[in-house]
Amino acid sequence: MGLMAVLMLPLLLLGISGLLFIYQEASRLWSKSAVQNKVVVITDAISGLGKECARVFHAGGARLVLCGKNWEGLESLYATLTSVADPSKTFTPKLVLLDLSDISCVQDVAREVLDCYGCVDILINNASVKVKGPAHKISLELDKKIMDANYFGPITLTKVLLPNMISRRTGQIVLVNNIQAKFGIPFRTAYAASKHAVMGFFDCLRAEVEEYDVVVSTVSPTFIRSYRASPEQRNWETSICKFFCRKLAYGVHPVEVAEEVMRTVRRKKQEVFMANPVPKAAVFIRTFFPEFFFAVVACGVKEKLNVPEEG
Repeated sequence: MGLMAVLMLPLLLLGISGLLFIYQEASRLWSKSAVQNKVVVITDAISGLGKECARVFHAGGARLVLCGKNWEGLESLYATLTSVADPSKTFTPKLVLLDLSDISCVQDVAREVLDCYGCVDILINNASVKVKGPAHKISLELDKKIMDANYFGPITLTKVLLPNMISRRTGQIVLVNNIQAKFGIPFRTAYAASKHAVMGFFDCLRAEVEEYDVVVSTVSPTFIRSYRASPEQRNWETSICKFFCRKLAYGVHPVEVAEEVMRTVRRKKQEVFMANPVPKAAVFIRTFFPEFFFAVVACGVKEKLNVPEEG
């Protein structure tokens, strides 16, 4: 009996591996069929996440409209995508120069985006601008710039493209947001405010457009790290707040987020929260034990103000 068990174990592992491989291949093919021939608009396509989303959706046979505020970056991305693609299975991406922080131009550029194919099936709102510093040292001009890029820009683009989706009774809007839409982190007041605002807008919009079969999805990672970035090695364990911040330092790689965006589109998920257990616990504590959460965060701020900056 013992010998049979030993012999069966490798076969069992092989069988499980085979089933996992079949599931992954089926999932990959399903993802491709979900976006094949679909018109997909990606904002800030020249960012790390934007490039990965472009790669994933282009490989899936989507008709891409890539938006970015740097023409050289868009051309470089275009060259990268077309150099590795099979022309018989993919569409040539269209490029549109778009700076979401320049609200005066967003409506006109949005119409240009719509004119590329005459419709939009999937809009991926990916653009974001960050700022860090004490609230009293951040100027109102900078606050407004952050709100323009992270809130007014995305909703302006969405409002221009949305009537087309409603009239066709189909479409999906994906907002790539951040954990700071769930709770604020000190020294990021403007950024957190913009993320709360844009999350509120799309949560309301989701209910408004459901009857038209338009899906609104939000994907919120802790933060998206660069390709080569690794968490800094510091003695963070001196307080609960610093332990929490250290856990936040393990951001999500752009490839992971892009794959999650694809799964969100395929499954038409409404909300995805990409985080390890510590940030998820922080959201829970913020919701049900707010006084404790505020005390921990305030304690961390006091320590930071009393410790000289490194370097």
